[in-house]
Amino acid sequence: MPEHPIEGLMKTAMESIKEMVDVNTVIGDPVETPDGTVIIPVSRVICGFAAGGGEFEMTGEGKDGQTDQMPAFGGGSGGGVSVKPIGFLVVGNGQVRMLPVDGNVLADRIIDLAPQLLTQIQSMLKKEDCSAGTGVQDPTQTPPNASVPPAPF
Repeated sequence: MPEHPIEGLMKTAMESIKEMVDVNTVIGDPVETPDGTVIIPVSRVICGFAAGGGEFEMTGEGKDGQTDQMPAFGGGSGGGVSVKPIGFLVVGNGQVRMLPVDGNVLADRIIDLAPQLLTQIQSMLKKEDCSAGTGVQDPTQTPPNASVPPAPF
């Protein structure tokens, strides 16, 4: 049985899309910097495809009254591919980080820096405690082990 025209249409369209989109489109080729850090681009790929067609009846008979010809066919197809970079995977200095491209970079940066910020705050508080141990007491503060006289009624 001969191949139906829609099969050829679909096959051609799918092969073209397959050539455009492969794994190297989503995860790009790694780039190594002089200090040994490896940067890998990461993208989002969205594909869409539509095809359709229809057969039309033959209005007349073939030669010698034969009707074994394939009916007339009309069809079309369309497709689209969208490639959007979403970030870079950075591997180096014993750590792996994802650097996003979109607008929420500030929030991600704050989350990444939170442990370092807490460490710095703790070290500042320890320095203040050490410098406060000069023997001079704040008269508004009650020592933790001092007894407090009862309030008069």
